[in-house]
Amino acid sequence: MILWACVAVLGLMTFLWVCSIYLKNVSIVDNFWGIGFVLATLVYASHVEVLHTRMKVVLILVIIWGLRLSIHLMIRNRGKGEDYRYREFRQRYGAHRYWWFSFFQVFLLQGVLVLIISSPQYGIAIKTHSNELNLIDYIGLFVWTIGFVFEAVGDWQLTVFKRDPENKGKLLTTGLWRYTRHPNYFGDAAVWWGFGVLAIASGAYWYSLGSVIMTYLIIKISGVAMLEKSLAQKKPGYEKYIQRTSAFLPWFPKKKT
Repeated sequence: MILWACVAVLGLMTFLWVCSIYLKNVSIVDNFWGIGFVLATLVYASHVEVLHTRMKVVLILVIIWGLRLSIHLMIRNRGKGEDYRYREFRQRYGAHRYWWFSFFQVFLLQGVLVLIISSPQYGIAIKTHSNELNLIDYIGLFVWTIGFVFEAVGDWQLTVFKRDPENKGKLLTTGLWRYTRHPNYFGDAAVWWGFGVLAIASGAYWYSLGSVIMTYLIIKISGVAMLEKSLAQKKPGYEKYIQRTSAFLPWFPKKKT
């Protein structure tokens, strides 16, 4: 099961790498981040003798989450060219060698992360032996639903806000963005904690570690920390927004003093 998942995910990443060489755009890998998890989970589900209820539910949830995320990123990034992070890497290492270096730095790395972070789905696949759902399953479904709403609605509100030319240079501080500076990142983390709880419900306790790793990446590496630094430098009024709005977990804004 693991071997076939490795073949599938790393095959996808290799194909994207070849496409990136032709397009001279490494950031296409971001569009397929969610698809990678869909692919891995499909492999896990296809290699169990009986596809029990919990695994069916998890497969559906991963497909919903992964496809929505990938479609959203494809639409958002369409026509924008390579992301500034990858452009900086390309300049630093030189275009003459970054074409092959990017395979290890970006594509192989993301493939390995997909396989590690998808451990809750793998644990559920190998540990589920009946069609019965328990209370912990329903708690996991509730957490996943809360997360998906925050992620999807947060992304939609930001997309609508940016489409209005009058909002150029302004901050979105209404809707879910009134209660957390990063509703989409909070939602993404909550979605994965939903998967982690479902893994616990199946008895795959240690496999929920994938949810911890995803949350760490979102907060400390590629999500909140990176965006906070950028917005504090580029967006006027962001310091005041920080003072009154929760950084990650949704909460009521502080009253103005």
